[in-house]
Amino acid sequence: MILTAENYFSREASEEYLSVSQYKDFIGTLGRPACEELALAKLHEEWDTEKSTALLVGSYVDAHFEGTLNTFKAQNPDIFTKSGDLKAEYKRANEIINRIERDPLFMKYMSGEKQVIMEAELFGAKWKVKLDSYHPDNCIVDLKTMKSLRESEYTKDFGHMNFVRYWGYDLQAAIYQKVVEIKTGKKLPFYIAAASKEKEPDIELIQIEQTLMDEALASVEVNIPKILALKNGEIDPVRCESCDWCKHTKVLTAPIWSSALLGEI
Repeated sequence: MILTAENYFSREASEEYLSVSQYKDFIGTLGRPACEELALAKLHEEWDTEKSTALLVGSYVDAHFEGTLNTFKAQNPDIFTKSGDLKAEYKRANEIINRIERDPLFMKYMSGEKQVIMEAELFGAKWKVKLDSYHPDNCIVDLKTMKSLRESEYTKDFGHMNFVRYWGYDLQAAIYQKVVEIKTGKKLPFYIAAASKEKEPDIELIQIEQTLMDEALASVEVNIPKILALKNGEIDPVRCESCDWCKHTKVLTAPIWSSALLGEI
């Protein structure tokens, strides 16, 4: 299969290739638990995750810098009021865009080749990536629009951390870096060009430490055999029993004790 902008997100591409988002569906991140059955349902187009306003605001900013904002607006009429004006959340997105474009260094990092598609075989699986801003022989840049850049995230087992580790962006950095290295022979630094959705948008260029990427890549190697077995139907998926898919498809078999309602705390 030859990947293009038109078929990159197709079911056929998702079945043939692994992507960072698909990997996270199967394995999860510190901030979002995995559900193997949901991952397969999404892969087989049996379930479509609802697009939240927060996600659409980020996609609006992405589309602007991709040069596809008019297409995005046409495909998402719900971002407009009945009178045809942008809803308040998307006016805020324009403010974020304006803040980004006032910063020369941010714009320099975003000035690379846009939406570059690459594929490579890694750990026995075919991977696909799409680079937001690619500077050949220099660096890889990914645009992120976050609620906050400095808000501390927390998990029971790992304590407090920044948004990069919480949402698995170190994993994304590792995969993108490795695919580019396989295709070009160049091991490039990875940067997140980040902007916040706060009243006064914060902006930063964040370089992901190589040690974090190396650790993330090692964990990927361990998990790939199970993901491929799940995609090939060789083993049955595990349900998380807490996502919307599991709620929608739940079949009761017996009563539970009240003590089971909270699960593991």
